[in-house]
Amino acid sequence: MTYVALKSQINLKGFCDSGNFLLMNSSATGKKMKNKTITSPKGFLAAGVRCGIKKSGKNDLGLLVCPTGAKAAAVFTTNKIVSAAVTVCKRHVKSTNISAVVVNSGNANACTGEKGIKNAIAMCSKTAQELIIDNRQLTIENVLVASTGIIGEHLPMQNISAGIEKAAAQLSDSSKAGLDFAKAIMTTDTRPKQAVRRLEISGCKVTIAGTVKGAGMIAPNMATTLCFITTDAAISKPLLGVALKAAIGNSLNRLTVDGHQSTNDTAIILASGLAGNRPIVSKCPRYKKFAKALGELCYDLARQMALDAEGATRMFKVVVKGAATKADAAKACRAIADYPLVKCAVHGGDPNWGRIICAAGSVGVKLNPEKLSCKIGQITVFKNGKPAKFDSGKAGKVIMQAEHTITVDLGAGKASDFCYGCDLSAEYVRINADYHT
Repeated sequence: MTYVALKSQINLKGFCDSGNFLLMNSSATGKKMKNKTITSPKGFLAAGVRCGIKKSGKNDLGLLVCPTGAKAAAVFTTNKIVSAAVTVCKRHVKSTNISAVVVNSGNANACTGEKGIKNAIAMCSKTAQELIIDNRQLTIENVLVASTGIIGEHLPMQNISAGIEKAAAQLSDSSKAGLDFAKAIMTTDTRPKQAVRRLEISGCKVTIAGTVKGAGMIAPNMATTLCFITTDAAISKPLLGVALKAAIGNSLNRLTVDGHQSTNDTAIILASGLAGNRPIVSKCPRYKKFAKALGELCYDLARQMALDAEGATRMFKVVVKGAATKADAAKACRAIADYPLVKCAVHGGDPNWGRIICAAGSVGVKLNPEKLSCKIGQITVFKNGKPAKFDSGKAGKVIMQAEHTITVDLGAGKASDFCYGCDLSAEYVRINADYHT
């Protein structure tokens, strides 16, 4: 059992209050089962508050805490220009024990020089000062940090410092606290995105929960987003990292909204180990079960992102098969999903296969023009290099669904790949034309 002392008097449901010391009570399984936020797994507290970064007055600072300490893993943007938070988080995530994550929205703290680094460290330091666990003061290395928002502006540290104090005073394992955190990480998102998966490992109930933000500047090579995942599974730190990388690689890394990669991409998973399962220390059946559930959760989050992308009204999956190499398949997938004319056609419900074929042939991949084929849903619209007879009305209805699949066979080999995209609307232009102002 772990005691958490905070500078502010707080009252947490599901915890036993004793003055300023809070005894973790992980027996409230009924409430936990109904909770579908990042506080659902055993051992996690969260809060989301307004500290004045956003002009809208909405939540803009979140705090996620694991009093017992968690194993952590993370993946980050591959952009050569990274935010101060990414730089600092990369250092701290190597720590054996992580007790907290602090995140702000409305300001990316990117391209802010040495002052930006100092501010990111200061966020970790302030968080550590506000939390005392088992009469032990945290170090800054026990805290991870993330930021998202406008690039090139310094953080308002006075506001953020006050916000961290406020968030620490509101820490709770309630679903409301989890939702508040989810709202605090949003930028142009229209709604919070959350998911939970429950499974049994070695006779113990294990929970994995996550929340994600992201509606624009979304492209493959990391999620181009902020993603926070919690689990009470007992699993080794190395395997936690392997599972996260695989899950992100097949979900959030497959999503492209506008082909633009952010400077702040961060996906973090924390494992409290409180589920009581036999620790996962090898790629045994228990690991595979955990990894499968984590992959499903990340796909759920990626799907929610696509359907809430800036100005988007629907999403689509691109499957490319018959490629000479895996690299060719991936390249063709992204070319189709990113092609503005394809995205516009999807928005208008137009089964314009010519744009799809054009996109596939525009990126230098090996293909056989005489075997090149394309399907929209299950409707063949182009086969063996020639237009196919099809009902354009039915094909249009397929496209107008919330989700559909575009399949292209390059006729050059046996390799395949896939990615996710969304339509392009006038609303996307309006949002990004006004973003800074």
